[in-house]
Amino acid sequence: MGSPVPHLVLHPDPVLREPAREVERFDEELHELVTHMKRLMREHEGVGLAAPQVGRSVRLFVCNSGAEGEEDQVFINPEVLEADGPQDWAEEGCLSLPGIHGRVRRPTRIRLRARDLEGEPFEVESDEFLARIWQHELDHLDGVLIIDRMRPIDRMAARRALKDLVARSTDG
Repeated sequence: MGSPVPHLVLHPDPVLREPAREVERFDEELHELVTHMKRLMREHEGVGLAAPQVGRSVRLFVCNSGAEGEEDQVFINPEVLEADGPQDWAEEGCLSLPGIHGRVRRPTRIRLRARDLEGEPFEVESDEFLARIWQHELDHLDGVLIIDRMRPIDRMAARRALKDLVARSTDG
């Protein structure tokens, strides 16, 4: 995974488009990565952060919906067991696409299987805001961004902001 301290990666960094590989080692380095990711998620006032967003192409994300008393959650090698219920449109943003928001359609209920920091498997299910967060972060692990899923009108509205991100990335 490398030793530099992770930092937030912005579009169009190619790591955001790579399908992430499975986590194989549940070691101190993984614990440190998760600690940094939780800190970055809070610093940037996000509700979720996937490892590709910090330049690490591994199947890992952290999240916290901001509900009263909710602990940060860690999902390693997550897989969808079920995604169903009615499809619902809702506004989404992304820490790797600052200033860009759009309506994204997703199933309202999801059930996941993942591993915790010690490698122990667990399953969770939600039909609330967490279901949307999990699906957004899972997309990151597959190299998919909200700009791929939002309505065409929202993509059009985001064109200038996307061009600015690309220009900033080439400026240095």
